[in-house]
Amino acid sequence: MHGIHVMLKSALKRAVQERLIPFNPAEFCIPPKITKPELQVIPSERYQSYLHAAEQRGVLPMFYLELATGLRKGESAALLWSDYDAQTQTIHVTKQYLFYNGQGTVSPPKSSTSVRYVSIPEEAAKLLEQEHEKHPKNPYMFPSPVTGEMYHPDAIVKIHRKICKDIGLEHVRFHDLRHSFATTALQSGVDVKTVSTMLGHSSAGFTLNVYTHSTSRMQQEAARTVGKVMPKMLER
Repeated sequence: MHGIHVMLKSALKRAVQERLIPFNPAEFCIPPKITKPELQVIPSERYQSYLHAAEQRGVLPMFYLELATGLRKGESAALLWSDYDAQTQTIHVTKQYLFYNGQGTVSPPKSSTSVRYVSIPEEAAKLLEQEHEKHPKNPYMFPSPVTGEMYHPDAIVKIHRKICKDIGLEHVRFHDLRHSFATTALQSGVDVKTVSTMLGHSSAGFTLNVYTHSTSRMQQEAARTVGKVMPKMLER
């Protein structure tokens, strides 16, 4: 709504300048305030049950990696084994797999900052290597067991929904795994710039804006830490 208002206001301003209309009616319009929806995350105490359910369905490596990196579904689907560097334990995100009007296409990621190297935990690296041993000649990191090709991104979402249903978390969307990663990282003390880079956000400011709830808790913790130090400065 805000974007439409800005576009109309600009167009009507030009119309006034060219004397096509006497005044700009958009000048008197007050667009509704933007309300950010509350982010859903998997509670950290439910990670184990989520990952266990993923293991039962034979997709633990994919969803462990998701919770450990916050990749977008199209980025995860498009991963090749050659995108993984075993020595540095990093994944090079350079593409995404999208479906539009029934046609699948591999394209560059969402933005230039979405092309990135993402470090992964030791356990995630072990799981990826175990997964690759199952299909060593297949170039895809997570080939579909049905086609042997890339997973359809919506198929990944459907698997996630089944996992959530298994453990009673039906309200959690696949994209909320990305939020879960970011929230866990920030609340564990990872700096905002690093989290922003791992997510492929355009700036750390954007990350701060999205995850205000996490940074608010971090500020509270910082206040408690400073509160413990300050009284000592008054001691004589």
